[in-house]
Amino acid sequence: MINIPKRLQNPILRFSAFFTKFRQTAAQKLFRLERRLQGGNRYAAQIYFLFWSGGLLLLWLWDVLFLHAPERHLLEKAFVHSLFIATLVVLFSFAMAWATAYSIEFFTDRQKTIAAGAILFTLNLIRSLPQIVGVLLGYVWITYEIQTGQITSNIAIMLRMSVFLALFIFPEVVALLRERIAYFRQSDFFNAMRVSGISEWRIINYDILWKNSRLHILNKMIAVFSAAIFLQCSVDFIVSVGLSTRISAINLPVTLGSLLANIDSKQDILAIGYALTHPDYLPNLFFRHLQGISVALVIVFTLFSLYKITNALAERFHL
Repeated sequence: MINIPKRLQNPILRFSAFFTKFRQTAAQKLFRLERRLQGGNRYAAQIYFLFWSGGLLLLWLWDVLFLHAPERHLLEKAFVHSLFIATLVVLFSFAMAWATAYSIEFFTDRQKTIAAGAILFTLNLIRSLPQIVGVLLGYVWITYEIQTGQITSNIAIMLRMSVFLALFIFPEVVALLRERIAYFRQSDFFNAMRVSGISEWRIINYDILWKNSRLHILNKMIAVFSAAIFLQCSVDFIVSVGLSTRISAINLPVTLGSLLANIDSKQDILAIGYALTHPDYLPNLFFRHLQGISVALVIVFTLFSLYKITNALAERFHL
């Protein structure tokens, strides 16, 4: 037991009490702010979006001041490529999911169980394969096309990357669309409109998916965007660290995942561990190791913000 002099006991107790009270007050205020944003504030999703945009803007301004121009340009290029691929994944996923869900409903309604069963079997087959394994196989095919000269431009490569990512994500969107259609099929709303002579095409696509499900679809698309970034970064990182001599970062456009696997970025990340044991080295992280820390911060901050946005929308509209 440490013996504290009597003349120091009173100041130490005061500081301890003050710190405890400050920590409790801060925790309560953060909890109330979180509850207010998620439940009571109708603009919570917009606030989180501005929070994400503002955070990225501040990080970019810091990089403009303290990160070497070539490294900053590479980071900007990787960020644009990653967002472009994720946006394409959202579009391709929705298109594939809509076509699949409508085909299942079309064949089921006309008692064509073999065709509907074949589509469901294919969906289950895709679900049975881990997403990261499926996308890696897709990258192998892309690399083969690059080496044989079938594709040369980065746009064509990113389009193929988006297709393979969407192929293993779109079953989640199919499940949402079929759930919404099944929900309205069980109500009198669906039968009443069919009796009135309205076509099933209009009922499903306009009255169900557009008028009564677009918020659900929007929230799902944001989740797909987030999943696309996470899966893309994971696969690009695995490929870039040397999965195979046939697949490397040289063959593919630079993304946040491949940039994180860069030797300079890995050294920057390792510097965080060194700073934990040498606190005096901590300030250097924000000046000498900006590339790796910026890439990691962009990925984590983006995924965190998108998660908060989807939660805020779900809380507000009870999705």
